[in-house]
Amino acid sequence: MEFFLIRTLLFYFLFFTTLIFSSILIILASLFFSVTTAQKIGSFWILNILKVLKYLCGIAWEVEGLSNLPNKPFVMLANHQGPWESLFLQTLVIPTSSIIKKEILYIPFFGWAISMLRPIPINRKEKYTSLKRVMHIGGQRIRAGYTVLLFPEGTRRAAERGIGKFGNSGGMLAVNEHVSVIPICHNSGVHWKNRSLRKQPGKISVVIGPPITGSDPKEITNQAHAWIKKTYERIS
Repeated sequence: MEFFLIRTLLFYFLFFTTLIFSSILIILASLFFSVTTAQKIGSFWILNILKVLKYLCGIAWEVEGLSNLPNKPFVMLANHQGPWESLFLQTLVIPTSSIIKKEILYIPFFGWAISMLRPIPINRKEKYTSLKRVMHIGGQRIRAGYTVLLFPEGTRRAAERGIGKFGNSGGMLAVNEHVSVIPICHNSGVHWKNRSLRKQPGKISVVIGPPITGSDPKEITNQAHAWIKKTYERIS
């Protein structure tokens, strides 16, 4: 147990030290190169730090359904359990614009770097204003060639609590911009628990569902929720 704790602490040491370095690199790159290039640098860091996680803490991952990802912009909807998917899902498609809490942008180095990657910051306490920002800025991003990543549960949810209620902003954005929704289900919270040093060795399952289209935002959201909930029952 002590040996595993040491390996976990070593992972966090490497995580934060390399995070600072990669954040500075992203900030500098964004001054001279495109957002896509800056996101590729971020993706490179994410995939390699997750490999370190695999080596030190025994947490691997497998992805099912990669062929379901369109080669054009879409809205990505995923369940939310912890830090792992917040990182990994941004590597699936570049460029991606993520819906994030505005407070993240105030974090030294990391937040400054995130601000260079074209996220959509919102204030979760101001639901109506946040919805308008998602529709307006999210629409701009999609028209500019970005995929938009949302966590429709709103907040992180413990793995044992299953799938929570979904907000409707993702479905609304998809209908407004005439793009598909791609549902993504995972069980990352089983292995990388939120707000905890504990790491549970094993393999995280990530399942990418088929595109969902339509003209009714609520129906699209309900279909995505039903698919993610059913898939979670299979992989959890």
